[in-house]
Amino acid sequence: MKFTLSWLKQHLDTTATVDEITYALTDLGLEVEGVEDRGAKLADFTIGKVLSAEKHPDADRLRVCQVATDEGEKQIICGAPNAREGITVVVAKPGVYVPGIDTTIGVGKIRGIESFGMMASEREMELSEEHDGIIELPSGEVGDLFVDWLAENDPAKVDPVIEIAITPNRPDALGVRGIARDLAARGLGTMRPNPVPEVEGAFVSDITISIDDDTLDGCPAFFGRLIRGVQNGPSPAWLQDRLRAIGLRPISFLVDVTNYFTYDLNRPLHVFDADKVAGNLRVHRAKGGEEIAALDEKSYTFQPGQMIISDDNGPESIAGIMGGAETGCTEETVNVFVESAYWDPVQIAYTGRALKINSDARYRFERGVDPAFTPVGLDHACAMILDHAGGTASSMIGAGAVPDTRRAYKLDAARVQSLVGMDIHESEQRQTLTALGFKLEGDMAHVPSWRPDVMGEADLVEEVARVASLTKLQGKPLLRLTPGVPKPVMTPIQRREQIARRTAAALGYNECVTYSFIDQASAKLFGGGDDATMLENPISSDMSHMRPALLPGLLQAAARNQARGFADLALFEVGPAFNGGEPGEQHLLVSGLLVGRTGPKDVHGASRPVDVFDVKADAEAILSAIGAPAKVQILRGAQGWWHPGRHGKICLGPKKVLGIFGELHPRFLEAMDVKGPAMAFTLWPAEVPLPRKAGANKGALDISDLQAVERDFAFVVDAEVEALTLVNAAMGADKALIEDVRIFDEFIGGSLGEGKKSLALTVRLQPKDATLKDADIEAVAQKVVDKVTKATGGSLRG
Repeated sequence: MKFTLSWLKQHLDTTATVDEITYALTDLGLEVEGVEDRGAKLADFTIGKVLSAEKHPDADRLRVCQVATDEGEKQIICGAPNAREGITVVVAKPGVYVPGIDTTIGVGKIRGIESFGMMASEREMELSEEHDGIIELPSGEVGDLFVDWLAENDPAKVDPVIEIAITPNRPDALGVRGIARDLAARGLGTMRPNPVPEVEGAFVSDITISIDDDTLDGCPAFFGRLIRGVQNGPSPAWLQDRLRAIGLRPISFLVDVTNYFTYDLNRPLHVFDADKVAGNLRVHRAKGGEEIAALDEKSYTFQPGQMIISDDNGPESIAGIMGGAETGCTEETVNVFVESAYWDPVQIAYTGRALKINSDARYRFERGVDPAFTPVGLDHACAMILDHAGGTASSMIGAGAVPDTRRAYKLDAARVQSLVGMDIHESEQRQTLTALGFKLEGDMAHVPSWRPDVMGEADLVEEVARVASLTKLQGKPLLRLTPGVPKPVMTPIQRREQIARRTAAALGYNECVTYSFIDQASAKLFGGGDDATMLENPISSDMSHMRPALLPGLLQAAARNQARGFADLALFEVGPAFNGGEPGEQHLLVSGLLVGRTGPKDVHGASRPVDVFDVKADAEAILSAIGAPAKVQILRGAQGWWHPGRHGKICLGPKKVLGIFGELHPRFLEAMDVKGPAMAFTLWPAEVPLPRKAGANKGALDISDLQAVERDFAFVVDAEVEALTLVNAAMGADKALIEDVRIFDEFIGGSLGEGKKSLALTVRLQPKDATLKDADIEAVAQKVVDKVTKATGGSLRG
């Protein structure tokens, strides 16, 4: 949205500078994108006076002029018909750039006579299209800058052009008056009155208008007046100056008038040549296939449902977007029909996009113009036409009715101060809203019809805040809700999630963040992929289901890395998995994946393939960090994606599973395109029991100062017996004294015979009350032997 300073001052009585205005606009939410100093390109032109003008000896149309300048008398050859002695002119000396002809003036010879400059016309200085002669100034002193003379005598030609960005919620700022209203509310001036002109109807219009019933939702109101006997021609200089300043080319008065009110009052209009209208005007929806030649010299074909303004011959205007060339105004136009209508923003946007037309009318209608101003804007335009082009106007005719946009919201002054955080007195709040056009009745603020964006009490707060300026906000510390040290805001599960993430990273794992969506095939491999977890509108076919576990995402990440030559991987992820599609049917998991070797090859041979005990140690370390008990059971029986003989469930009981570790089944690795073997773990942080006492203290350290004792045992058992069975049996022999049991040797074959093996284990006894005697040790040892032999059917090796 562009406008000039003098145009703004037509609506705003202000003495504010351009810098003050642009700062206020940006602070009000109307961000200034640029300010064009139109006087800069004219800064080198000076005022001169023609002392004499003699005919060129070799050219009848040229004059050899002696011109007084700030550098003395200069000889300038000029071909303008009005070049004569005694006139005050605008001089471009050698070295001056002339924008209208894109040329830098130099010293040259014309028909053998030297010329030291140029006397400029208005078009050569881009002031207008006038080029029949050089500029003749009615005043001015020799040597003065021409731009200073313009600033004093014709400021509209050089005043700054301000361009602002319009957000979709501020259609009222698409008119200069709306911008002036915001500045007046800020205190940068006072609004000038803009009374509604009285246009008397001398006759009844021959042209009638109608709106089809199925089109009233898209065009609720349509008004018009017929004006007879107008005289079209060039617009007044002030009107041309304003349009040209904002980048519009003046065409003719009847066309310029519609462009002017589009920018001045945000009221798009259209003027039909009434003599070219066949019959009456009708607003209706297209059946599809109708064509129109528009004013942009292009043809458009309507789609079904798009709105058209037609006469008896067919479409004459693309409703709310662009008029048709058939009924457009020309210099021969004598009778005109001026139209002002309100169009539904959404339907205008759909039509404009479908036809790929960008016009000032569409830009405004699709954002929402003032519906109540529809008939008033028509009278403003008709009054200007009657004043400048003459003619006689008919009475106003109309179809439909202006939409009722009345609404009011409560202004709670205390609530405004609380939300904004500024001390804004109630009287100032009411004054701000009144200046913006709101009508206050008690504590109810009635919204003006030109503000479709104000839809609730929160918007009233925003209006008060932006006018008061949020730059005045002062930082203040938030008050404590409770005295003393604040309580933790994180839940125990959130704390465990944080600790698990940091511990896994400290163990050398790289964190992955994968999508919660996976393909159905991968989901089925890990117990999911049913209809309950299927997405209704997936991003892609590879993301059709909610993940039942974290391992599919980690395996896919491993496959991508392996495909790029990264074979040794340690990945982990902390996040939710889903066992259903309803709220609450999800659970937090911590999963890790090891693939490849423990490290790079070295001369010491320390590098080896990762194994089950690596992930077991890591899983136990993370469980310990989040507060899991030290004594747990390792059981079998995990899901099918774990290797049946190389995994373990970390349990507090048969039904209390804290996690699973082990090698992944080769069949599943092949399905996920991962080169194995691969070791993994999955933990359920929520299954770890919460501490009985919630406090910062960890309690006293319980440590014994008595000597621990270790005893080794070797048992001969069947080859199918698992080492874990021996460990669990030995641990249960005496829970008070036995602190740890671990396997340290395995022997198969030899003298043991077929189908037998020997497992050696160390049992560590830690007394708490008294030093163990030989009898005590022997008693515990016998319990260990009895428990193990009973559990395994084996025997103590001799």
